[in-house]
Amino acid sequence: MATLSNAKEIEEHNNLMDHGGGHLMDMGGGMVMGQNTETLPGGCDKIAATKEITVHAGHKYAEKFPGRMFAFDTQEYQFEPCTKLTVHFINEDSIRHQWMMHGLPKYLYPKGMFHLEVTGPGKISGTLILPPGDKTYLVHCDIAQHMEKGMKGQLKVGKGSGDLPSIPGVTAYVIPDDYGLAKVDIPVSQQPNINPNAAIESKPSTTAPAQDQNDSLISGVLVIGLAAGLLIAPFMARKFKGMSVSEVVSYLFELIGQGIGFITKLMTKLLNVISSSKNKSLPEK
Repeated sequence: MATLSNAKEIEEHNNLMDHGGGHLMDMGGGMVMGQNTETLPGGCDKIAATKEITVHAGHKYAEKFPGRMFAFDTQEYQFEPCTKLTVHFINEDSIRHQWMMHGLPKYLYPKGMFHLEVTGPGKISGTLILPPGDKTYLVHCDIAQHMEKGMKGQLKVGKGSGDLPSIPGVTAYVIPDDYGLAKVDIPVSQQPNINPNAAIESKPSTTAPAQDQNDSLISGVLVIGLAAGLLIAPFMARKFKGMSVSEVVSYLFELIGQGIGFITKLMTKLLNVISSSKNKSLPEK
């Protein structure tokens, strides 16, 4: 057992059962996936270098990143292509954390992944051989929301292929945090200059747009129609009782015809009255 300065005991997971295919695990919550200590990736003629790193994971490493909850102690790594790399992963929290690397060649690493995992305070180690070429690989904890809360980094092989987004302390967040800060009063001395006549110059028109008037008219007609429908519904129900469908349709057409005739007569009388009024108002020559 190793001990940290905060008196947490770190369990060393060094008695793992080999399940084949680079998958090792024990009953204490330790797991390695994608272990590869010998097979060279295509394009690697030999092991270019042998390296070891120790990665610490925990809540305390996020303190330097405002708004983050978890983090690794290091957010960026860089190695030569074809390096044989052993990673010692130390979880300092009393929950499960991972150090997972994505994008590796799938013919050699199942699902293109190298994965270290520890439940609770513990240490576990695994080895892989990095591919050739210049590429930037994502490393993160895949436990729900741990990456989003800060447990994310990047590993560059060779020159890398650029930087990944949202790496704490390295690159800007794709979606900046928004804590919904309340509006505060701005002192007059800090307020922008505003033209006092702007309100007068930009006074809105008091005349409602034609579209709004039309919408109001349609809404009023709709309400009147619905009210009339509710009033005559009982009468119509009694009227149609015992009728066949064809009789109902015939009766409705008859009503519509009578309604159109009544409206036509009414409009004719109204136009005659208006015409007569205009003629009376014209001066005699």
